[in-house]
Amino acid sequence: MLTMGPRVAEFESLLARACETRRAVAVSSGTAALHLAVLALGIGEGDEVIVPAYTFPATANVVALAGANVRLADVDPRTMNLVPEQVSELVGPRTRAVIAVHLFGRPLDWDRVVESVPEKVALIEDAAGALGARYRGRACGSLGEMGCLSFHPRKIVTTGEGGAVTTNDERLADEVRTLRHHGIAPSGDFNVARPGLNYRLSDILCAVGIPQLRRLDELLAARRRIAAEYEARLSGIVETPSADEGDEHGWQAYVVALHRRDEALASLREHGIEAQIGTYAVHRLSAYSDQGRFPGADAAYARALALPFHTRLDAGDLDRIAEVVARFAD
Repeated sequence: MLTMGPRVAEFESLLARACETRRAVAVSSGTAALHLAVLALGIGEGDEVIVPAYTFPATANVVALAGANVRLADVDPRTMNLVPEQVSELVGPRTRAVIAVHLFGRPLDWDRVVESVPEKVALIEDAAGALGARYRGRACGSLGEMGCLSFHPRKIVTTGEGGAVTTNDERLADEVRTLRHHGIAPSGDFNVARPGLNYRLSDILCAVGIPQLRRLDELLAARRRIAAEYEARLSGIVETPSADEGDEHGWQAYVVALHRRDEALASLREHGIEAQIGTYAVHRLSAYSDQGRFPGADAAYARALALPFHTRLDAGDLDRIAEVVARFAD
């Protein structure tokens, strides 16, 4: 019962409720969730999947590991999310899916992404940092055919490592359940009709996540408070994060943008303040360096700075961080 016991089922039920979907399937990481979503759609050799050029590399890696071809689409350097017109230009006869990322918890313009592809192209949400985020009143994780979540320590709910696939499609949920458990169907006689993986999440880790999911509204409110405190200190000094009108940011991270990013990052670290770049320009990585030029991704990569972001930051901490960042204002 330590691998697939009652806490897994309880965690999945709470997660489905939070994401407003019929089903949630817990897995061992956000990367596992993305990988299983791709495999559940039967994507493989000869197929193409469109992913953002600015995202954590796992979004592209799972496509390549399934044997399909990665097609990178550029992002808006202001929102750091996909440009729907770029997606539309890349759609071809072999396009099977788009993995659309709500980067750092900011909902992307989902309706425009839907309009950019034909119905035969599946839309997968990389909602790794968007648990609790809402697009025009709808929960992120419920917008695509499947949503993929992460419970890495940087996320609002953490199980140490962990992830989940959310969906309203019972067939896809069953396929993900089968693939996460070596290819063994969740009911019926023991059989492996299609090889699977061991991407299960343990009862122990789900027990860690359950009380956090029950407090999700409280955790989100605390993150919003810290984000508002940053906004009060940094607005007009650097480019601060936000969501479109009518949307709710998930606040997985607090990522500002400024031209002197590298200098600011070095200075923060010199002052004992833990900070990091936003994420990666995928086309700058050796595995995807043949994809072409992506000026939006380049701009986001060069300017994005992730500041310390947790609910135990106090006014003094925030003042200290803002003071350092302000020295490198645009």
